Amino acid sequence: MRDKPIGVFDSGVGGLTVVKQLAKEMPSEDIIYFGDTARVPYGTKSPPTIKKFSIENVLFLLNFDVKLIIIACNTSSAIGLPFLSKYFSVPIIGVIKPGVKAAIRSTRNGRIGVIGTTATIASKAYEKEIKALNPKIKVYGKNCPLFVPLVEEGWAGDDIVDIAAKKYLADLKGKKIDTVILGCTHYPLLKPAIQRMMGKAVKLVDSAEETAREARNLLEECGLKYPGRRAGRPRFYVSDAPGKFLTVAKRFLGKDVKTAEQVKDV
Repeated sequence: MRDKPIGVFDSGVGGLTVVKQLAKEMPSEDIIYFGDTARVPYGTKSPPTIKKFSIENVLFLLNFDVKLIIIACNTSSAIGLPFLSKYFSVPIIGVIKPGVKAAIRSTRNGRIGVIGTTATIASKAYEKEIKALNPKIKVYGKNCPLFVPLVEEGWAGDDIVDIAAKKYLADLKGKKIDTVILGCTHYPLLKPAIQRMMGKAVKLVDSAEETAREARNLLEECGLKYPGRRAGRPRFYVSDAPGKFLTVAKRFLGKDVKTAEQVKDV
């Protein structure tokens, strides 16, 4: 089982931030990435639809005999993970719990902000997880739906991001929070603008980084981490034409992705 790959899925390309961090934490592991680019975004879909898509994504990854599945999508983690964990024996982790644990460790004044898609914020998944671990912490959520298309258009460093950040985060800043969870895997690419808006004293928690650490710890505990020193091989699959995926993937990974195979039936 230690030779088997890690499976990762997302509604589109945002989960590549998790892939990037996995490669840093465990450079010898093979990774199978599936981006459901034909049905993106999940953030505007209903819970039953998100559950349906999530099940189909897991079934696709199981074709590769993966030893671990990571839901690199905050929306699917919020709505699909509890359901999926009941019906599949393969270990499955999402991006919410790792980010929550890091935020609780980080906060000093017990005031945490969460930014994410409309569906993620509406689900209150982060708030529920935080309250379960520490009910005294105050949680403030804010949906920032324009952040995702800004990243995918390649405008992460443009002034328009600062304008959007000011519009979205002004109220959040007024809550005197000291920690913000980036509750969408696209958002790490917008860290500079978000940090400028919130101020240097506010800690930004990157769920992609925390999820990669959680995956490494889980594989080590289960004796499933690859023991050798080979170079891991990532493979990429998408549900729509891969042209745009290959272009955007470079922004997320910091290097070219040469091939991505289109899957016609998920």
